[in-house]
Formats: sequence, C-alpha cells, structure tokens
Amino acid sequence: MTHVSCDICGKDMTPGGATRYVVKMEAFAATDPAELTDNDLDTDHVEQMAEMLSELEETGEDGPAALPARQAMRFDLCACCYHKFLTDPLGREGAAKFDFSEN
Repeated sequence: MTHVSCDICGKDMTPGGATRYVVKMEAFAATDPAELTDNDLDTDHVEQMAEMLSELEETGEDGPAALPARQAMRFDLCACCYHKFLTDPLGREGAAKFDFSEN
C-alpha cells in the first residue's frame, strides 16, 4: 500500500481515505527576444569567449554556479491546504503577518 501525506501539514491521505489534490509547478528562466544591433554583428564573440575561458583558467575558479534551466515540482495537498494554496499561492499573506514587538 502506498502512503501519501500532505506536503504542507503532513496529514495522512492514504489512497481511499481523504481527498487529495496534486499541485504541479514549473520554474524556468524567462527569455525575451533580444534585438540585434550593428555592434552585436561586429563583435567577435569567439574571441570574447576565449578571453573569458583564459581568465577562468588563470583564477582557478570553476565559473559561476549554473542554475537548472528548468525545475518541475509536484506536491500532494489535503483539501484544507489546497484551498489555502489557491487563496495565496505565493504565501504573501503568511509572510506579512509577522508582527514584532517594540522592545
């Protein structure tokens, strides 16, 4: 038997029991089409890449850490957490509720 629990509150949602909802999200870098200029066409991009590689070799660095181009996520939610998610998918309300005392 497969055990399923809510990824937010941990409630048991074993198949045949409580209703569960699946939320799928995908995150990726947005790219806007760039306009080519005369300067872009005149630049020697191969030479620029060679210079960048030489600099990396001299400094011994691995270069900037690469972020994944695309990240897909899947969450199982109970009915209560699902409705809370639909109301505030980015969690902005919860983050704004912190009220620190004036000490």
